Amino acid sequence: MKVAVIGAGLGGLAAALRLQGLGCDVIVLEQNDGPGGRASRIRSAGFTWDTGPSLITMPWVLEETFAAGGLDLHREVTLRRLDPLYRIRWADEERSFDFADSAERLRAEVAQFSERDARRVGDFLDALAPIYEQGILAAGQRPIQDLRSFLALLPMMSRLRAAGPLYDFVARYFEHPRVREAFSFHSLFIGGDPFRVPAIYGALVYLQVLDGGWYADGGVFSLVEAMAQPLEIRYGTRVEAIATAGDRVSGVRLINGEQLSCDVVVSNADVLQTHVLLGRGQGLRRLKPSMSCFLLYLGLDRRLEGLRHHTLLVGPGYREFIQTVTRGRNLPGSLSTYVHAPTRTDPAMAPPGGDSLAVLLPVPNLSAQVDWPAAAEEVRERVVTDLERTYALNGLAGSIQVEHRWTPIDFQRRFGAVDGNAFSVEPTLHQSALFRPPNRVRGLRGMYQVGAGTHPGAGIPGVLLGASVTAALIAADAGLREPAWSL
Repeated sequence: MKVAVIGAGLGGLAAALRLQGLGCDVIVLEQNDGPGGRASRIRSAGFTWDTGPSLITMPWVLEETFAAGGLDLHREVTLRRLDPLYRIRWADEERSFDFADSAERLRAEVAQFSERDARRVGDFLDALAPIYEQGILAAGQRPIQDLRSFLALLPMMSRLRAAGPLYDFVARYFEHPRVREAFSFHSLFIGGDPFRVPAIYGALVYLQVLDGGWYADGGVFSLVEAMAQPLEIRYGTRVEAIATAGDRVSGVRLINGEQLSCDVVVSNADVLQTHVLLGRGQGLRRLKPSMSCFLLYLGLDRRLEGLRHHTLLVGPGYREFIQTVTRGRNLPGSLSTYVHAPTRTDPAMAPPGGDSLAVLLPVPNLSAQVDWPAAAEEVRERVVTDLERTYALNGLAGSIQVEHRWTPIDFQRRFGAVDGNAFSVEPTLHQSALFRPPNRVRGLRGMYQVGAGTHPGAGIPGVLLGASVTAALIAADAGLREPAWSL
């Protein structure tokens, strides 16, 4: 069976590995000059930066993905467990919060702010355990293709109170505002507003405690390289359209006019653009894209104090900031940033004595009224000044030797991301499960999707679990293998 995979992002690579492992003839078509998509890499003057995801969780999902393609994860890459996973610092708070993968240590961190809240940590994790097991593990590893499969989720969501807003769920256990923020912000990792996403995303906290947080030597891109190595990938190859014959796909047409015939097409393109490749006009535009990001990739001539491998820097007006970047029309007045400093674990990511920093500021996507060509330099100055003055990263500006910058325009230009979104479809209740673009495209045989915008969602584990679901659907539809779940 001939399979064409559009896009060499993590989802496309994972699906391709699984299908190749089942004996399919797979070709991956990537418009850029290397693999990874949003999980790509920049190298410059001895500095290395991951451009996208940087925290690895649920490593067993990686192990399964590699094994399905005939690879041994631990032979291909070196994983290191992070301790703590990250540090949270607040602009108006002397205390910080180190998020560890131990309930006991989390209690100690919470106790800095509230002894009462510290006593509730166990209850909170106990409440998240069934949400993780029945939501992430059970529902996340099978397709939600029809009303029947969706309705089967509702009793669980109701019983576990997993359908209401995540922040409200956290607030039932904790009183201190800093503790509430520390246990509810995780949906921002996948582009979701914790005041609006369903509480099922609280499982992101539980899985970090259960399986820890990890780093791969060389960055997440080392995973991408290992996954790409055994695959046939044509780089610099842009797909213009997906060809159909009757009610099934027949191949793809490239931008240069070349036609490739195949039995199955798997799209790892931005899910809001796949319908355009299918000639379905504006069919999915009613879905709301996620927020975007402003990114600085900085190479410094010295190591800065005050940063962990992962550091979250939370400015004043936390709720207002999130509302602005997810629903606002302008840039936020305050700044909250995430800083990835991998040299704390992997010194090879920078020249000797130097530092390699990736600074991420959530911003509205291109539906907002921001003139990025004019605004980018001002935003850059605001971010650097804030890091120096508010969080005492003294001497940052004067230490910068190399700098790269991405705005929402880069997400649109590099990845075809609608409105320059950074995380695909926003993970609200009405854009999850059955209401999210499906793994198998309805009404067109041989057409499937993977990536952050499909079920179960964004983030490295979500994308890899989704690729497993998609590959299992393809295998079942073609009679190659029965899935672990019933169709």
